[in-house]
Amino acid sequence: MIDRHKVALVTGASRGIGAATAERLRADGWVVATAERSTGVDLRDPEAVRKAVDGLDRVDALVANAGAIVRKGVLETSLEEWQQLIDLNLTSVFGLAQAAARRMVDAGGGSIVLLASMTSFTGGFNVASYAATKGGVAQLAKALSNELAGRSVRVNAVAPGYVETDMTSTIEDWRRREIAARIPMGRFAQPAEIADVIAFLLSDDARYVTGTVIPVDGGFSAR
Repeated sequence: MIDRHKVALVTGASRGIGAATAERLRADGWVVATAERSTGVDLRDPEAVRKAVDGLDRVDALVANAGAIVRKGVLETSLEEWQQLIDLNLTSVFGLAQAAARRMVDAGGGSIVLLASMTSFTGGFNVASYAATKGGVAQLAKALSNELAGRSVRVNAVAPGYVETDMTSTIEDWRRREIAARIPMGRFAQPAEIADVIAFLLSDDARYVTGTVIPVDGGFSAR
């Protein structure tokens, strides 16, 4: 069990992977603080990001989960849509990780998990802006780990495949069946299955794990 005084900040915790992660971490003994639009935190605002981190008594762990997707072909995606995803999916993640890392270094250590994506590796189809941001997140995790490992802060990323969340709920049934047929395990993941891996990376069981981007995709990216 985790020291009952240790605090994990989870963004985008109102639903999906974020909600499952918050639930799992609480079960493991973490004190969980959350930040999402529903609680009045606009993660695209650098000042709001700083306040979300610095307003906590301590920050032992960060799960940067909040994100959005635009499902459009590259020729139909506007620069405004591109910039919105960059701001939320990448810039806010950098700001959160930077603010949390400062707190962790001062306190003697901590652990950060960033949410990348299977598209960090594959690029996907009709999700160019999303894939670009998630590719950036994957490389950010590696870059941060290089700088922070010597200061007792571990940084890793989880790269989910298709998960049963609001983000995939708009996929048409025929397309879902087609996708499931390409996944070696034959189904979409449940949010709790992603949360389990995040919880591991934050735990002392992963104390020698940093700089990794772990696919959690039912074998999709291994094909």
